[in-house]
Amino acid sequence: MKKINDYRKLLGVEKNTELKELKSIYRNMMKSYHPDKFVDDHDQKIEAEEKSKEIIEAYHFLVSISRETIEQGSEEFNSTLSSAGMVDFHFEKSILKVIYDNGNTYEFFGVPHKIYTKMVNSESYGRFVRRHISETYPYRNISKRVALAEV
Repeated sequence: MKKINDYRKLLGVEKNTELKELKSIYRNMMKSYHPDKFVDDHDQKIEAEEKSKEIIEAYHFLVSISRETIEQGSEEFNSTLSSAGMVDFHFEKSILKVIYDNGNTYEFFGVPHKIYTKMVNSESYGRFVRRHISETYPYRNISKRVALAEV
């Protein structure tokens, strides 16, 4: 959840900001911090490059967890939860990454270690995720990112 809050703070948006508004804020910030604006000042250009990378990362992340994006992928998400088998999972810093045999990978944010421990000790990981994690914690589909990283 810290990551989500940090990105929202960076872009100056609220939890319920719509995609259209988020895109507008992103574009305006990129205009301000675009490295090409600082051609004559090397130090400012480097600083702008770093800031623009942060802005881009925050924007893409917030788009991936936005209500509209989640609604768009809800059919695939529900299908994955109900019919795909869990291949693997990883837990680090309150982020549970779940990999399914249909090629989808989801990250769930803000999962307490206590809930993760209960999942590990449950009889069925997939059923536990469906019942106790999928509806409670914000998530995003990272399948495309994982596929790109493997190429």
